Amino acid sequence: MAKAIHSMIRVLDEARSVAFYRRAFGLEVADRLDFDDFTLVYLSNGETGFELELTVNKGRDEPYDLGDGYGHLAFSVDDLAAEHARFEAEGLAPRQIVEFAPGGAVIATFFFVADPDGYQIEVLQRGGRYG
Repeated sequence: MAKAIHSMIRVLDEARSVAFYRRAFGLEVADRLDFDDFTLVYLSNGETGFELELTVNKGRDEPYDLGDGYGHLAFSVDDLAAEHARFEAEGLAPRQIVEFAPGGAVIATFFFVADPDGYQIEVLQRGGRYG
């Protein structure tokens, strides 16, 4: 059986991205591999073994074109309203909280926030499928 272990995104500024993911989601650097042309930074927290891999290509100073193929990362939290308020207090500019209720039954409650490179991140109320 396969086990999901990480997702990778390319970022321009390592320090800026590490600071964002630390403030927003409590992710810390689990490992850092430095090579001649790029650096890989693995971020994680105690909630899961899944990691976010930041790839920093050295010498790159133009923002990445995220195109129309990128969807989003997702994190679940125990108290969505409290996290939304914390994001606002941190100046992270979360979008409004939304209830997704096709057919009338609420399937998910969430908000989105963008990281410094424009990657969209969904923050979901923990429960049900999103535990």
